[in-house]
Amino acid sequence: MSITLVAVVVALVLGHVAPSLVTSVRQFHWYGHWLRWLDERFPGDGFWRGRYGIALAVLPPLLLVGLFQWVLHEPLLGLVGLLFSVLVLVYAWGPRDLDVDVEAIIDAHEPAARRDAIARLWPEGENVAADGPALVEAVFRNALRRWFGVLFWFLLLGPIGALMYRLVALTAEGEFHRALPHDTREGARGLLSVLEWPVAQLMTLAMALVGNFDSVFHAWREAHGNTLQLRTGFLGHAARASVRSELAEEAEDYAEEGMVQAMRELPELRDAMSLVWRILLVWMAVLAVFVIGGWVS
Repeated sequence: MSITLVAVVVALVLGHVAPSLVTSVRQFHWYGHWLRWLDERFPGDGFWRGRYGIALAVLPPLLLVGLFQWVLHEPLLGLVGLLFSVLVLVYAWGPRDLDVDVEAIIDAHEPAARRDAIARLWPEGENVAADGPALVEAVFRNALRRWFGVLFWFLLLGPIGALMYRLVALTAEGEFHRALPHDTREGARGLLSVLEWPVAQLMTLAMALVGNFDSVFHAWREAHGNTLQLRTGFLGHAARASVRSELAEEAEDYAEEGMVQAMRELPELRDAMSLVWRILLVWMAVLAVFVIGGWVS
C-alpha cells in the first residue's frame, strides 16, 4: 500500500484513539523560538523584514526534514522511511482533528460549553459566529487548513511538503504571526494563498461530485473560483450552497412521503462535516486508483 495511504489512515486513527496525546505532541514551540531568534538577530531593514523573509524561517527545518526523507528512503525496504513519513504527517496534521471538534460542538448542550467548542473553529482573536452558514464555512476553512492542505502537499512532496504547509500556515495566520514584521507576515500570507488555492479547487471539484453539482458549480462561479485570483473564499461559498441544497432536498423528500421531518440540532454543521468526510473519501479513492496504476509509490 502507498506510504501516503498508510500515513493518512494512521493520522486519522490516532486522532480518534488518542486525541489528547496527539494534540500534546503537535507542538511548534521550537518554531516560535526560531522566529523570535530571527527577529532579534535581524533587527534592521533587510531580507528578513521583507516580503520574502519567510524563506529564512522555513528553509532550514525543511532542509533537515528533506535530508532525513532522502536518507531513510531505502533502509529496511523503505520501512524506516514509511515510519518517518507517518510521524511527520501525524505531526503536521491538525493540530486537533476536525471531526472531534465538530462532535464536541454537537454534544455540548450548555450555551457556555457550546460557545467554547465553537470558538475552536475560529483563529485566535477573530469574532466567533454561531449561525448555520458561518459554521459551514468554518468547517470547510478548517478542513482545508487541518487536513487537505497537509494531505495535498504530502502527496506531492512527501514529509517535506506536509511540514512546509504547516510552517507557512503558522507563520501566516497561526499562533506566531502577530510577533513577526509586517512585510514578512504579508509575504507568508501570499505564499499560503499559493499553497492553498489548488487544494481549495480540488476540494470544490470533489464537493461537486459528492454533492449537488449544479449548486456547487454556480456558487463556485459566483465567488470567482473560475479566475486565477489566489483566494479560497469560493470554497466556503460553494460549501454553503451545497449544504443548503442538501437540506432542502431532505425536507422535500420527507414532504413527498408525507412524513414529518425530525428537527436535528445544528443540521448545517452535521451536513457540512458529512460533506467533508465524503470529499476525503473521494480523495482517498483517487489516490488508491493511482496506487493500483503504479503512479504513486
